[in-house]
Amino acid sequence: MKKPLPIGVDNFKKMIKDDYYYIDKTLFIKELLDLKGEANLFIRPRRFGKTLNLSMLRCFFEDTRNKEKNAQNKELFQGMKILGAGNEYVKYMGMYPVINLTLKSAKQRTFESAYKKLRDEIAEEFQRHQDILDNEKISEDSKNLFRKLACREAGYDEYSGALKFLSKCLYQAAGEKVVVLIDEYDVPLENAYFRGFYGEMIDFIRSLFESVLKTNDYLQFAVITGCLRVSKESIFTGLNHLKIISVLDRKYSEHFGFTESEVLQMMRYYEAESRFSTMKEWYDGYLFGDTEVYNPWSVISFMDDLYAKISAFPHPYWINTSSNEIIKELIAHADRETKGQIEALLNGYLLDIQVHEEVTYEDMHSSGENLWNFLYFTGYLTKESEYFKESVIFLRTRIPNIEIKTIYQNTILNWMKDILKKEDFHALYQAMEDGNAERMKDILNSQLFRTISFYDSAENFYHGFLAGALSQSENYLVQSNRESGNGRSDLIVKSPSLRGRSFILELKVSGSIDDLENDAEKALQQIYDKNYMRELQTEGYKRIDCYGISFFRKDCEVRFGKGGKRRKEVRR
Repeated sequence: MKKPLPIGVDNFKKMIKDDYYYIDKTLFIKELLDLKGEANLFIRPRRFGKTLNLSMLRCFFEDTRNKEKNAQNKELFQGMKILGAGNEYVKYMGMYPVINLTLKSAKQRTFESAYKKLRDEIAEEFQRHQDILDNEKISEDSKNLFRKLACREAGYDEYSGALKFLSKCLYQAAGEKVVVLIDEYDVPLENAYFRGFYGEMIDFIRSLFESVLKTNDYLQFAVITGCLRVSKESIFTGLNHLKIISVLDRKYSEHFGFTESEVLQMMRYYEAESRFSTMKEWYDGYLFGDTEVYNPWSVISFMDDLYAKISAFPHPYWINTSSNEIIKELIAHADRETKGQIEALLNGYLLDIQVHEEVTYEDMHSSGENLWNFLYFTGYLTKESEYFKESVIFLRTRIPNIEIKTIYQNTILNWMKDILKKEDFHALYQAMEDGNAERMKDILNSQLFRTISFYDSAENFYHGFLAGALSQSENYLVQSNRESGNGRSDLIVKSPSLRGRSFILELKVSGSIDDLENDAEKALQQIYDKNYMRELQTEGYKRIDCYGISFFRKDCEVRFGKGGKRRKEVRR
């Protein structure tokens, strides 16, 4: 039996004790000790191993004040790379009290609810350390406040300063300074921005962080993780010692995400090397510093499917785990220039952007550059190369891989469906009922001009576009890709009543604008050659009309025919 794959496992102790397949990232500890940053902010996309790495740091550094638990934690690192790094690193194992806080669950609809969730997380961390209440070095006043915070009975100001207070108590009890680990610090901010209480959340998070990170004599070092680097002015005011490590930095570059050698090693272990090319096309493509990195969540998920069936198809696994609100915001607010840039990216072109690392959510729509930076730092774009021009760093960016491209496409299609639902397509149906191909062409061209297209998967896009437009009528049913005659017609539109109207639509995507008219004729002829009318005739429909429609970028051509036999010479 092979080791189980750690789908959704982000607890280091569970990972090792339950013998999951683990890619050793323990040299992260060595680099952290070598570089000696007092306050370290790591910016990486969602699901790139941030939580698991913080859990590893806690297991390595934490002095639990229990010899048996400390020994158990040390056993977790047997055979790991960090033990081979030398005693100058191993000596720090089990040395410090640790405050471990995650903010990833603060996704509530109101500030009051989100604040309560954060308060609960803080209270649980106090409860985890409540054994220090038996320590005589802690004053009675401190113990009383400690109990209030642990029991969720303290006020706003007390919770906003709670982490510094806890670090003081832990220092007094253990005689060692404290390691502070804060995971997904920006989740409450992202949620607050989209929910409408960003200012209130900024105030609380700023107070929470300033108290524990700024002039805290009890702090050994802190590691904070997030998806976005929010500006110092909004959160990290006055924290001049804050060391920010983003996906642009060459330091720590191999510790989040999987390198290609690590992916190959995993695939050899599970005897799935034959699918490496698919793995690479779908889940590779990120560049952290100068290190090529794969999306770890998607690699593990696909590997799990391959282990069950070596011919398994790849999926966009990341779409189910990561908020796509930023993509939705980009598309919803896109002007003509931005739509053109999205279309260019989807067709494999590069987009040059100026780096803006210190941005806020409130800045998201102040310029196109800010929004592209958000997409870059959150993993929806990656760096192809960089250059320096007039004192400014520029990135040449692209969509990383097929998985992310699929997320763009799905988001665009869903956005397009929402837009089409709000449109009145009475005129389109009227033209279709009248056999007015020219009028149909004009209406469809007008709608195409407003959409965001992706042309290398054009059939999927145009099929979704046309199906969405035709689905707005309450008088007709729309069926896609139904078996009929000798093949599959693209769309069938029919009245619920057999006495009503029915239509067959066949779509083609042209290679150039000059092919539109001929391809529309070919699409119409295909309906007759493959007898797509048979299904409707078998059902009992008498009035059947046919349309051949061809598309090229923002243009289309429409040809009309009756449901009887059609014989027309079409240019080949």
